[in-house]
Amino acid sequence: MPFNHTGVSHTVFRLLGIPGLEDQHMWISIPFCISYVIALLGNSLLIFIILTTRSLHEPMYLFLCMLAGADVVLSTSTVPQALAIFWFHAGEISLDRCITQLFFIHSTFISESGILLVMAFDRYVAICYPLRYTAILTCGLIGKIGVIVFLRSYGMIFPIIFLLKRLTFCQNNIIPHTFCEHIGLAKYACNDIQVNIWYGFSVLMSTVVLDVVLIFVSYVLILHAVFHMSSQHARHKALHTCGSHICVIILFYGPGIFTTLVQRFGHHIPLHIHILLANVCILAPPMLNPIIYGIKTKQIQEQVVHVLFAKQK
Repeated sequence: MPFNHTGVSHTVFRLLGIPGLEDQHMWISIPFCISYVIALLGNSLLIFIILTTRSLHEPMYLFLCMLAGADVVLSTSTVPQALAIFWFHAGEISLDRCITQLFFIHSTFISESGILLVMAFDRYVAICYPLRYTAILTCGLIGKIGVIVFLRSYGMIFPIIFLLKRLTFCQNNIIPHTFCEHIGLAKYACNDIQVNIWYGFSVLMSTVVLDVVLIFVSYVLILHAVFHMSSQHARHKALHTCGSHICVIILFYGPGIFTTLVQRFGHHIPLHIHILLANVCILAPPMLNPIIYGIKTKQIQEQVVHVLFAKQK
């Protein structure tokens, strides 16, 4: 890329929102706002119920509490900025703020992937080693797993801060998106960004892709154990306990895989479609995860009814 001879490096960028749909921004903001409110209320209620209900202090629910917390961070890192663009045309963002935003988006996404992997391991132990379940997944181990999941995510993304800070952003400072992301920002630099590209790729392969492979292996082992159970009732119960987790896995990885395929092969697809799909990946899981677990988990249903309607009774 040709270097800007003025040597000026942009310290302020402008997020455009969804280019091509500027006149529809007010209407687009409605589902964004509704999704964010549902995500905040649903996940906050889920965290409150799990932390205050002693009977839910089990590994599966504690991991679900971690997932709900990550959902709150992920949606809060993106949606308020998008709503500010849609409502007030406030798309101006400093370089430091942009890097901070993408740091939390990428690290939280990796955290959620790690939590889903741990939840798959939890289901594997519960179904394949039910008698040793509480002995294996002790509170101490759960705490250590949680720390490792978050250290992995933040540790893998932390170098990206320095990879971006070394760049000179002397090209365009207009970003056609609702939020900042690593390569989306790096491509506006006049330097060689091959290090950024390869590091980003290695992070993706060593975290999210590896997690998907391990989750798949976990469920192969789970299904092998389930279909070797002699009791049909036991098989049905075992599969039912995995239902919510499988739905959340599909919801989390499905849009991401689809978006990646669209970006790779859908060069003829308009830019605003790419941006809308990227936002679906951020919006859908935080909004729907508490709903899925609320519908499919009887214990959580009972506690939600108790919390919301206890005073009326």
